[in-house]
Amino acid sequence: MKTNAILFYILAIVFFAAAAIYILWSLSDPGSARPANTESTVLHPEWVGAVAITLSGALALFIAVYLSLVNRSTRGVLPEDRLDADIDDGDPELGHFSPWSWWPITLAFGLGLMFLGLAVGVWIAIIGAPIALIAVIGWQFEYYRGNFAR
Repeated sequence: MKTNAILFYILAIVFFAAAAIYILWSLSDPGSARPANTESTVLHPEWVGAVAITLSGALALFIAVYLSLVNRSTRGVLPEDRLDADIDDGDPELGHFSPWSWWPITLAFGLGLMFLGLAVGVWIAIIGAPIALIAVIGWQFEYYRGNFAR
Protein backbone atom coordinates (compact mmCIF):
# COMPACT_ATOMS: atom_id res chain seq x y z
CA MET A 1 0.00 0.00 0.00
CA LYS A 2 2.96 2.27 0.59
CA THR A 3 4.05 1.80 -3.00
CA ASN A 4 0.58 2.71 -4.24
CA ALA A 5 0.56 5.87 -2.11
CA ILE A 6 3.95 6.90 -3.49
CA LEU A 7 2.71 6.37 -7.04
CA PHE A 8 -0.32 8.57 -6.40
CA TYR A 9 1.88 11.27 -4.82
CA ILE A 10 4.02 11.23 -7.96
CA LEU A 11 0.88 11.39 -10.12
CA ALA A 12 -0.39 14.39 -8.12
CA ILE A 13 2.93 16.19 -8.63
CA VAL A 14 2.78 15.48 -12.37
CA PHE A 15 -0.78 16.83 -12.61
CA PHE A 16 0.03 19.98 -10.65
CA ALA A 17 3.11 20.60 -12.80
CA ALA A 18 1.05 20.01 -15.93
CA ALA A 19 -1.57 22.48 -14.67
CA ALA A 20 1.09 25.13 -14.10
CA ILE A 21 2.56 24.56 -17.55
CA TYR A 22 -0.93 24.64 -19.08
CA ILE A 23 -1.76 27.95 -17.42
CA LEU A 24 1.54 29.52 -18.50
CA TRP A 25 1.13 28.19 -22.01
CA SER A 26 -2.42 29.53 -22.32
CA LEU A 27 -1.21 32.92 -21.08
CA SER A 28 1.53 33.00 -23.71
CA ASP A 29 -0.97 32.74 -26.59
CA PRO A 30 -2.40 36.26 -26.98
CA GLY A 31 -4.73 35.33 -29.83
CA SER A 32 -6.88 32.90 -27.87
CA ALA A 33 -6.58 34.59 -24.49
CA ARG A 34 -8.73 37.65 -25.26
CA PRO A 35 -12.00 38.11 -27.10
CA ALA A 36 -11.71 39.23 -30.72
CA ASN A 37 -14.03 42.23 -30.33
CA THR A 38 -12.04 43.99 -27.59
CA GLU A 39 -8.76 45.82 -27.74
CA SER A 40 -7.76 44.83 -24.20
CA THR A 41 -4.27 43.45 -23.77
CA VAL A 42 -5.03 41.74 -20.46
CA LEU A 43 -4.31 38.04 -20.79
CA HIS A 44 -6.50 35.44 -19.13
CA PRO A 45 -5.77 31.72 -18.90
CA GLU A 46 -8.04 29.12 -20.41
CA TRP A 47 -9.95 28.17 -17.26
CA VAL A 48 -11.64 24.90 -18.21
CA GLY A 49 -8.45 22.98 -18.86
CA ALA A 50 -6.62 24.60 -15.96
CA VAL A 51 -9.35 23.67 -13.49
CA ALA A 52 -9.70 20.15 -14.88
CA ILE A 53 -5.99 19.36 -14.65
CA THR A 54 -5.71 20.94 -11.19
CA LEU A 55 -8.67 18.94 -9.91
CA SER A 56 -7.14 15.77 -11.35
CA GLY A 57 -4.05 16.51 -9.27
CA ALA A 58 -6.23 17.10 -6.21
CA LEU A 59 -7.99 13.77 -6.77
CA ALA A 60 -4.67 11.94 -7.02
CA LEU A 61 -3.53 13.70 -3.85
CA PHE A 62 -6.73 12.67 -2.01
CA ILE A 63 -6.16 9.04 -2.95
CA ALA A 64 -2.50 9.22 -1.94
CA VAL A 65 -3.32 10.70 1.47
CA TYR A 66 -6.05 8.10 2.03
CA LEU A 67 -3.69 5.24 1.17
CA SER A 68 -1.00 6.70 3.43
CA LEU A 69 -3.42 6.98 6.35
CA VAL A 70 -4.69 3.42 5.85
CA ASN A 71 -1.13 2.13 5.65
CA ARG A 72 -0.22 3.96 8.84
CA SER A 73 -3.31 2.76 10.73
CA THR A 74 -3.02 -0.91 9.74
CA ARG A 75 0.75 -1.05 10.23
CA GLY A 76 0.76 -3.96 7.89
CA VAL A 77 2.69 -4.70 4.78
CA LEU A 78 0.75 -6.00 1.83
CA PRO A 79 2.06 -9.07 0.00
CA GLU A 80 2.59 -6.85 -3.04
CA ASP A 81 5.12 -4.79 -1.07
CA ARG A 82 7.18 -7.76 0.16
CA LEU A 83 9.93 -9.23 -1.98
CA ASP A 84 9.62 -12.71 -0.42
CA ALA A 85 5.83 -13.04 -0.87
CA ASP A 86 4.21 -15.88 -2.78
CA ILE A 87 1.11 -15.67 -4.97
CA ASP A 88 -0.94 -17.45 -2.34
CA ASP A 89 -0.16 -14.73 0.22
CA GLY A 90 -2.31 -12.27 -1.69
CA ASP A 91 -5.32 -14.60 -1.97
CA PRO A 92 -7.53 -14.02 1.09
CA GLU A 93 -11.15 -14.96 1.37
CA LEU A 94 -13.10 -12.02 0.01
CA GLY A 95 -16.56 -12.87 1.26
CA HIS A 96 -19.57 -15.04 0.67
CA PHE A 97 -20.92 -15.26 -2.86
CA SER A 98 -23.96 -17.09 -4.22
CA PRO A 99 -23.01 -19.01 -7.33
CA TRP A 100 -26.59 -20.26 -7.85
CA SER A 101 -28.40 -16.98 -7.28
CA TRP A 102 -30.48 -15.35 -10.01
CA TRP A 103 -31.02 -12.14 -8.01
CA PRO A 104 -27.91 -10.29 -9.28
CA ILE A 105 -29.06 -10.80 -12.87
CA THR A 106 -32.55 -9.58 -11.98
CA LEU A 107 -31.10 -6.55 -10.23
CA ALA A 108 -28.89 -5.76 -13.22
CA PHE A 109 -31.94 -5.97 -15.49
CA GLY A 110 -33.98 -3.66 -13.25
CA LEU A 111 -31.18 -1.11 -12.94
CA GLY A 112 -30.57 -1.32 -16.67
CA LEU A 113 -34.21 -0.46 -17.28
CA MET A 114 -33.97 2.43 -14.83
CA PHE A 115 -30.93 3.92 -16.56
CA LEU A 116 -32.52 3.34 -19.95
CA GLY A 117 -35.50 5.26 -18.63
CA LEU A 118 -33.25 8.26 -18.00
CA ALA A 119 -32.30 8.32 -21.67
CA VAL A 120 -35.52 7.23 -23.40
CA GLY A 121 -38.50 7.90 -21.20
CA VAL A 122 -39.51 7.96 -17.58
CA TRP A 123 -42.09 5.23 -18.12
CA ILE A 124 -39.30 2.67 -18.61
CA ALA A 125 -37.69 3.73 -15.33
CA ILE A 126 -41.06 3.31 -13.62
CA ILE A 127 -41.12 -0.30 -14.85
CA GLY A 128 -37.49 -0.91 -13.81
CA ALA A 129 -37.75 0.51 -10.28
CA PRO A 130 -40.05 -2.22 -8.84
CA ILE A 131 -37.96 -4.92 -10.52
CA ALA A 132 -34.80 -3.52 -8.94
CA LEU A 133 -36.49 -3.18 -5.54
CA ILE A 134 -37.79 -6.76 -5.63
CA ALA A 135 -34.34 -7.99 -6.68
CA VAL A 136 -32.60 -6.18 -3.79
CA ILE A 137 -35.09 -7.58 -1.27
CA GLY A 138 -34.89 -11.06 -2.77
CA TRP A 139 -31.12 -11.07 -2.79
CA GLN A 140 -31.01 -9.85 0.81
CA PHE A 141 -33.41 -12.47 2.14
CA GLU A 142 -32.23 -15.33 -0.08
CA TYR A 143 -30.69 -17.24 2.82
CA TYR A 144 -33.60 -16.86 5.22
CA ARG A 145 -35.96 -19.37 3.61
CA GLY A 146 -35.99 -22.37 1.32
CA ASN A 147 -33.25 -24.92 0.82
CA PHE A 148 -30.43 -22.56 1.76
CA ALA A 149 -31.81 -21.14 4.98
CA ARG A 150 -29.35 -20.80 7.84
